[in-house]
Amino acid sequence: MADAAHFAGCDYVGIVSGNNTEDKFAKAGFTAAKSELVNAPIINELAVCMECRVISYDEETCILRGEIVNVSVDEFALTDGKVDVSKAAPICFDPFNRAYHVIGEKVGDAWGSGKGLM
Repeated sequence: MADAAHFAGCDYVGIVSGNNTEDKFAKAGFTAAKSELVNAPIINELAVCMECRVISYDEETCILRGEIVNVSVDEFALTDGKVDVSKAAPICFDPFNRAYHVIGEKVGDAWGSGKGLM
């Protein structure tokens, strides 16, 4: 399960340029493996990895479009072969308060909870 150190490490690698900071992954407490599918590192300490290929980038709007080419999940984040959100501990960014929050509580079923309103 990810902890506060992992969240701090993720924030750190996002705000520090690898061009100006030597071995920022190590400073964040991470180790990396090279992806076999895209030219990017995989962070070994994080439960889920989505490998993406850039489709396009618009410099004027800063809109980046990509294609997910592989998703891998560590076994510790699985229960009965399915991703267990409470184990994977995904985070979301709250831009209103400049904060990170762990996602966890299930509040309904996708493509099902709204059927009662049909």
